[in-house]
Amino acid sequence: QVQLVESGGGLVQAGDSLRLSCAASGRTLSNDIVGWFRQGPGKEHEFVGSIDWSGGTTYLTDSVKGRFAISRDIAKNTVFLQMNSLTTEDTAVYYCASGTSGTGSWGSWGQGTQVTVSS
Repeated sequence: QVQLVESGGGLVQAGDSLRLSCAASGRTLSNDIVGWFRQGPGKEHEFVGSIDWSGGTTYLTDSVKGRFAISRDIAKNTVFLQMNSLTTEDTAVYYCASGTSGTGSWGSWGQGTQVTVSS
């Protein structure tokens, strides 16, 4: 089973950018889909977007389209979430998860990284 570790969170001001990393270990990602999720204070767990590891196809939820981007570094077995034009509404713990592409389920989760956006 793959292990995932997020990093890159922190405290920023509205309008700033952050890049989160999701490093996978235990095996090389191949037929995987890696997703990003977040949970803000008092909010439900929210799907942010995903990337199909083999083909690189990405998907982003409407609330972050145009501001966020997902990419991967195959050599580093790592997925990135680039977040631009951050707002206070983006304050949350961000998690990455992996699953087998096409199954619709997430088998491994990271521990999360806190992103706090101040006004």
